[in-house]
Amino acid sequence: MKKKLYRSSQNKKISGVLAGVAEYFNIDPSIVRVAYTVFSAFLMVPGIAIYAVLSYALPENPVRNMSDDDNEENFS
Repeated sequence: MKKKLYRSSQNKKISGVLAGVAEYFNIDPSIVRVAYTVFSAFLMVPGIAIYAVLSYALPENPVRNMSDDDNEENFS
């Protein structure tokens, strides 16, 4: 099965881009967030622009939260 890069729908802080990258590479989202901050602040990478483009370009993960199932009512 081929993996796809999505914005995270479960572990997001702003729009889920960095958490989605972390899920794709199967690492802790905090590591990706710290690395993003370092590259953006100290290496003058245009991080805000890259984040904005990825936020627009990446679809949100279609997998639903388990808690969403608990909130649905069955009208059958």
